[in-house]
Amino acid sequence: MKPIYLIIILVVVLAAAGGMFWFANQGQGPQEVHITNFDECVAAGYPVQESYPAKCTIPDGKTFTQDIGNELEKQDLIRITNPRPNQEIRSPLLITGQARGNWFFEASFPVKLLDERGNTLVTGIAQAQGEWMTTEFVPFQAHIEFDKPAGKKGTLILEKDNPSGLPEQADELRVPVVFGEVSSQEMITVQAYFNNSQMDPEFSCNKVFSVNRQIPKTQATARAALEELLKGTTNKEQEQGFFSSLNSNIKIQQLNIANGVARVDFDEQLQFQVGGSCRVAAIRAQITQTLKQFSTVQNVVISINGRTEDILQP
Repeated sequence: MKPIYLIIILVVVLAAAGGMFWFANQGQGPQEVHITNFDECVAAGYPVQESYPAKCTIPDGKTFTQDIGNELEKQDLIRITNPRPNQEIRSPLLITGQARGNWFFEASFPVKLLDERGNTLVTGIAQAQGEWMTTEFVPFQAHIEFDKPAGKKGTLILEKDNPSGLPEQADELRVPVVFGEVSSQEMITVQAYFNNSQMDPEFSCNKVFSVNRQIPKTQATARAALEELLKGTTNKEQEQGFFSSLNSNIKIQQLNIANGVARVDFDEQLQFQVGGSCRVAAIRAQITQTLKQFSTVQNVVISINGRTEDILQP
């Protein structure tokens, strides 16, 4: 066969192959990632607007808005400061915020945590941290403990207490959250001391009882134990009769331990609206016993903004 014929045959074969490839892909443009929500838009690297809620826009002009639950709709009724929408959470979780007095009933309202399929992981109770018989905003807090679910996302629900059971009286704040990975960091056990209505039904004021808390290993163990004390009791501990005589949102300003004496300085929240010799004794006992669990502490000196003489008066 002459070379010219071989060349012609090769050209025909290549042309046929090219035609078949074109036919198989006719009408198909470049493959693009199919974006269906805000998270996928961000993951694909498209620009995010600095707004609240955040918005992400893809090249064809379509915009996806970040899910922040119904926070904006309910902001005149209830506001949450921790956790914030889409915040990463771990157990135990401290929930704080403020709600109008009519969100409460008998100074509390229910909370629950759902996994991404809507299954309930845990329920709890948020307690008012002030006078709730008002239409003004009242601070609240709740502690919940939960096992990390298989899914990555969940929803925290803060329900308006509705003793009537009437649907028209029901309301809720829904907060999307992200479950954080369980840390492999080494953990240690410390104790926090609380009053207990079951172990001490007569409430002898300065009689306190310990609960164990797991915390990441730290050199500042005494301060970490105090921080656990200031978090208050968990729902499980409350079921066992434990309660705290301390206010919420107390700040430790300084803690020094030397020559067997622990000197701890707090802000004014330690004694805010605190009255009665029994409660004062309970507060001192909780702080003192929490610090005296450590062998380096024999005595405890409590101060507020550096003052020791005129604090925690009955």
